[in-house]
Amino acid sequence: MSGILVRNAFVIDPIKRISGEVMDIAIRDGWVVEDAGPDPVVIDASGCLTLPGGIDSHTHVCGTKVNFGRYMSPEDMRAGRTARRGVMHVTSGYSVPTTFGNSYRYSAMGYTTLLEGAMAPLEARHTHEEFTATPHQDMLANTLFDGNWSVMEAVRDRDIKRVAAIVAWTLSAVKGFAIKLTNPGGTEAWGWGQDVRGIHDQVPHFGVTPAEIISAMIEANEILRLPHSVHLHCNNLGVPGNYRTTLATIDLVPDLNPLRQSLYLTHAQFHAYGGSTWRDIDSRAEAICQAVNGKPIVMDMGQVMFGRTTTMTADGPMEWKLYMLHHNKWSNHDVELETGSGIIPVYYSRKSLVNCVMWAIGLELALLTNDPWQCLLSTDNPNGAPFVKYPEIIALLMSRRYREQEGTLLDPRTSHRTAIFSIDRELSWEEIAVMTRAGQAKALGITGLGKGHLGVGAAADLAIYPLDPDGIDPAVQVQEVIAGFSRTKYTIKRGRVVARDGEVIVEGANATIWSRSDVPSQYDMGQDPAFTEKFSQYYTVRMKNYPVQEAYLPRGVCIRTEAAL
Repeated sequence: MSGILVRNAFVIDPIKRISGEVMDIAIRDGWVVEDAGPDPVVIDASGCLTLPGGIDSHTHVCGTKVNFGRYMSPEDMRAGRTARRGVMHVTSGYSVPTTFGNSYRYSAMGYTTLLEGAMAPLEARHTHEEFTATPHQDMLANTLFDGNWSVMEAVRDRDIKRVAAIVAWTLSAVKGFAIKLTNPGGTEAWGWGQDVRGIHDQVPHFGVTPAEIISAMIEANEILRLPHSVHLHCNNLGVPGNYRTTLATIDLVPDLNPLRQSLYLTHAQFHAYGGSTWRDIDSRAEAICQAVNGKPIVMDMGQVMFGRTTTMTADGPMEWKLYMLHHNKWSNHDVELETGSGIIPVYYSRKSLVNCVMWAIGLELALLTNDPWQCLLSTDNPNGAPFVKYPEIIALLMSRRYREQEGTLLDPRTSHRTAIFSIDRELSWEEIAVMTRAGQAKALGITGLGKGHLGVGAAADLAIYPLDPDGIDPAVQVQEVIAGFSRTKYTIKRGRVVARDGEVIVEGANATIWSRSDVPSQYDMGQDPAFTEKFSQYYTVRMKNYPVQEAYLPRGVCIRTEAAL
């Protein structure tokens, strides 16, 4: 493979503390190097904002619930259709595109790494099959443990080492990356027609509380020394007054290591509601930000944008509540001894005060968090909006004028329920770089794989945007910002130009990043009679058929750690 020399790039690289330096970047054999070698391919990036490849630390693009979202909404699949062009496959879908549609659209926007937000262990093989059909992004999978029977029994018995051993075996078996808790205990309760209203409610039949599950999993995560922290979807999502539950959850986070992230709060917008009913809902984003500021916690926005989309989550009871509000078609799914899910299409309207408050809260979270490394850009794709809305969100964060213009289209009561129009802050190019790549790489613990930066030794994942930061005022030239972040001039993945001017030009081959924590032999759950009995007694598959073979990961990258057991 011949080298590439990117000339005269306007580089912003927060991890390497490069802020607007015009420089050359040499690429060879898929990595950033000192010298591109003889006769490299030269790319002129003069006047172009050049960033590390974008990273989405919470999205839903692969897996059984995503696939079900596709075929339950044929009207959505008729949107976004493209014919085969060159190497590009036929695509369709708007809020839940096909896998190739997801990959091409992310590539056009300069994104090279995606974290699938929720993978049921039992259904991991299908998720990995869809990963291979998302060719231009390296993939990771959060693995669901929120209703895992073996975990809850170990938590009940206060056996943290057993909790850690179960997590280690499961991640290794399904080739997952990190621990995901969705409404911990609540989805299992939903299997019995119930839910948990707070973190101290007991899960039916198990004698544990969400607070105990969360605390135990944080401790187990540290024992296993996994690269990412516990990735938490708090209890009481989307319920007026739920900010109290979120604050109580933040209080659970121990100061185990102030230099190491202890918790990742996902789609925080959905967990920052005041009021007691939908009639008096208001924003409590400031309280959430005050609690997060200075703690070893990262959150993502979960920004809502107006229009139609599809909601999908392992929080089955929440989707039922949403169905009772919208009375749209609805799907619910139970995953045996592990978790569940729900799906419902929705439309976020500017005419709805509730939707306007939700829109404002996501922006407030990003603007009121002191440190951009602690609040990352996301829509919880597709729950808050499809990821193609990211350029508009960036423009809203960079321009108070744009926020005020949008405000004129909203329910006028929005300004009385939120503080969004009194916030002067406008994010800088560097802060956007943090929220869309550097911060996400650091939060996921993958900077060691060369992600999120452009220093020598970094993975050669670059996004070159037709934006000149010296010549554009993002506070004023909003449409230029939106257009520029929507289509890169070049997207480079693993040292190859995969997209040019928004068009994918080569076939891709992604990598799947997963975690394995090595535990002493006495903690090998594959040899534990009580654990293996669960499979023969309750599961629809035998234990020997449960693990995902490495053949499903043709370019697997394993991060190995040594458990402190």
